[in-house]
Amino acid sequence: MTGVVDAHHHLWDLSVRDQDWLASPELGPIRRDFLLEELRAEAAAAGVTATVLVQTVTVAEETPEFLALAAGNDLVRGVVGWTDLTTPGVRDELARLAELPGGTRLVAIRHQVQGERDPEWLLRPDVDAGLAAVAAAGLAYDLVVLPHQLPACVRAAERHPGLTFVLDHLGKPPVASGTQEPWASAVRGLAALPNTVCKLSGLVTEANWAKWSVDDLRPYTDTVLDAFGPARLMFGSDWPVCLLASSYGHVINVTRELVQDLSPHERAQVLGGTADRVYRLSGRA
Repeated sequence: MTGVVDAHHHLWDLSVRDQDWLASPELGPIRRDFLLEELRAEAAAAGVTATVLVQTVTVAEETPEFLALAAGNDLVRGVVGWTDLTTPGVRDELARLAELPGGTRLVAIRHQVQGERDPEWLLRPDVDAGLAAVAAAGLAYDLVVLPHQLPACVRAAERHPGLTFVLDHLGKPPVASGTQEPWASAVRGLAALPNTVCKLSGLVTEANWAKWSVDDLRPYTDTVLDAFGPARLMFGSDWPVCLLASSYGHVINVTRELVQDLSPHERAQVLGGTADRVYRLSGRA
């Protein structure tokens, strides 16, 4: 697959479903519809040739809608969906999703673990059984977590060596404060496991939205580059959430700047190759 792969973005239509998480005043700039046509224009201008559409709300109807949107689509090659991992019928539900229009585009499952009060939610017996079902279905599992939840991610990845865990947004490091620990040690612990991958995404909104620079992001990028290596890092825009701090094109240009010291092959891995391999996007065209 040539060109840039955006391995993490969202879409929503507020006339179809409200997005409760957009209620706070500071999220006003993105409290509107973001549809495929707008993304397509942004992607074309930035040289993005394939994308992965990621779950936004824990509503069962969203994933079939995303799969239908991706069906036959030349841009959205993969969908990271949601299903309730804690239900006994999760294996049957994953099989049902795979048979829906666009079902071959389902590449991973995600849950908003960052919103769970239990820091060890991933280790609950019912969740553990759900993760085993995800692995059996041949899917990956996206982790959207906060730094204090990373130790549980390590243990979950140890329990399921046959399941690829994809860490969204670097595990949300404290960019705005400029500190690294305990995030850096925890993320290195996750990276030490071979069945883990990391998305180079979401950093601009962890920084000071009104005033940030590439140098603010570089220590965190350098940490995951060292820990995971380019072959286990993938770029994601986190559009339209990124618009709170940056434009779509600027996010991609900043990412290119952050990886400019890598070899051409290594840059190609971060900007597309890793996502293509982990999510098997070429086979879903």
